[in-house]
Order: sequence, then structure tokens, then C-alpha cells
Amino acid sequence: MTSNPAMNGSSRILFLLAALWIAVVILLALFKPSMFGEATVTTILQFSTILALVALGQGLVVLAGGAGIDLSVGGIASLSAVITMLAVKSGMPVLAIPLVCIFAGAALGAFNGLLVTRLSILPLIATLGTLFIYSGLAVALTGGAAQSGVPVWLLTWGRGVVFGLPVPFITIVIPVFAVGSLLLMRTAWGCWIFAMGYNERSARLVGIPVDRARLTMYALSGALAGLAGLVSIAWLGSARPNIGQNLELESLTAVMLGGVAITGGVGGVGGVLAAVILLITLKTGLLQLNVNTVWQVGIVGALLIAVLLIDRLSKRWR
Repeated sequence: MTSNPAMNGSSRILFLLAALWIAVVILLALFKPSMFGEATVTTILQFSTILALVALGQGLVVLAGGAGIDLSVGGIASLSAVITMLAVKSGMPVLAIPLVCIFAGAALGAFNGLLVTRLSILPLIATLGTLFIYSGLAVALTGGAAQSGVPVWLLTWGRGVVFGLPVPFITIVIPVFAVGSLLLMRTAWGCWIFAMGYNERSARLVGIPVDRARLTMYALSGALAGLAGLVSIAWLGSARPNIGQNLELESLTAVMLGGVAITGGVGGVGGVLAAVILLITLKTGLLQLNVNTVWQVGIVGALLIAVLLIDRLSKRWR
């Protein structure tokens, strides 16, 4: 009975991330033992919720290959949230907020997919362009001001905590990642994604609708970014035009840290979620230790390089 290389790689990454997370927790406990408590866990998971949703969409795009990348996820999260709250101010029923936010994100993501699949624009260039368009529109439509008017029922959900765990993390992140893992590992659609990322030419030859599947990936990435925008509305109580700032780089860091090959075809969603929690834990700890923001960015970058080097060396030893 042969082992699955992709599964072995995912297990190795998860083990490595778990070991790093334990090391980070031990170091923080030594330098700042007072930071450990229910409130800190809640804060880490609350911040992780938004990044995890965006990183999942980013991971699917990268996994599908074709030099896939979505630099516009932060702009989509901001613009979808802004569009939704402006629609509420224009008379839209508040019960439609979740659907409008997700649909707006999916539409913006699908536009990225059309640029890549129909116009054959390099994903890096296409999504870099739409990042500026979406982020600029979010600021232009609001004048840079946060848009209030969030209903109480949505605030209750967004700020709710059960046994120290944020309700959005329980009700959105865990189910979405579980479904994503099942679809990738147990369905023909998941096989298409891995096949496209591993060898796109072969995937086309065996009849996989590569362009249609890739367009779907970008739309799904946009929908997840829109869902992140919804969480930000429910948590912060307003739609902020800059809520998605730096999400594109942080999500890409989480994807690579989580074991998804930048060339596609290798990886899994479990590693992405583990990487998100590790990154947020590290950043929260550094913030508690009053480490300068510049040093925080450098430490995260060094961590990414270290994990990739360790993973590569372990492959050579095997």
C-alpha cells in the first residue's frame, strides 16, 4: 500500500506548525505570562477569523496553478463591506446584508477571473490592478469614513463569545474549512484543482475545463473575502474602507507558511488555518511585548523563510 505524497506533505507541515506554535507560546509565557487568559485566546481567534477566510480563498487560487494569485482580496473585503452598508442606507432590508456582502465579493472575484481566463492577463498584474481599483473605490464612495447602521442582531452574532471562542469563528471558519477540506480531498472537483496546479497542460488534455474551474476559484476567493467583510461589519459595528489593508500579503504568507506550493498542485486547507493561528498568535504576543511594528514584519518574514527551508531540508533527508 503506497502513501500519498500530498497527504504526507500536509502532515509534515501541520506537525512543523504545531511545533512552532508551541515554541512561540513557551517563549511568550516566559517573557509575558500575564498575557495568557481567556481574553487573549478570544482576541487571537477573532483576528484569525477575517484572515482565515481570506487566506482560504487565496489558497484555492494558488493551489489551482497557472501562476494563480489574488492580490485584490483586501480590496474586495473592504469594497464588499462598503457596498453593503451603502445599500442599507439606500433602503435595502437589513436581513439582506449577509447575502449582498457575499454576492458583491463573488462578483468582484469573478471579474478577476475574467481578466485572467478570458483576457489572458497575468494574475499578478490583473489582481494588482483590481486591488488599487477596489481599494480606491471603497475610499472614494465613503470619503474615507466608516459606514454605520449595522443592526443589533448582526452585532450580537459578530461580537458573541461561547466558552471563550468567538461565535463567527465557530459558525463560519470551522464549517467553511471543513467543507473546503472535504471538497478538495473527496470530490472530483478537488482532483481537478490538484491536477490543474500540478500540470495544467495534462489537465487540459484529459478534458478538465481549466478556464471555467479557474474562474470559479477567483469567484470563490472573492466570496470568501466578502464573507470576511461581513465579519468585519458584525465585529466592528461599521463598514471601514481600509479594513482589508495588508490582507493580500498576510493571506499569501499564511498560504505559503501552510504548505501550499506557490506553483500550485500541492497543499491543503488544514495547514493554511494552522498558519493563520500561528501568525496571529505571534503578532499578538509581539504586540503585548511592545515590539516595534517594523520588527514584527521582519520576524514574520524570517519565520516564513525558516519554515520553507526546514520543509525543503526535511524532504531532502527523506
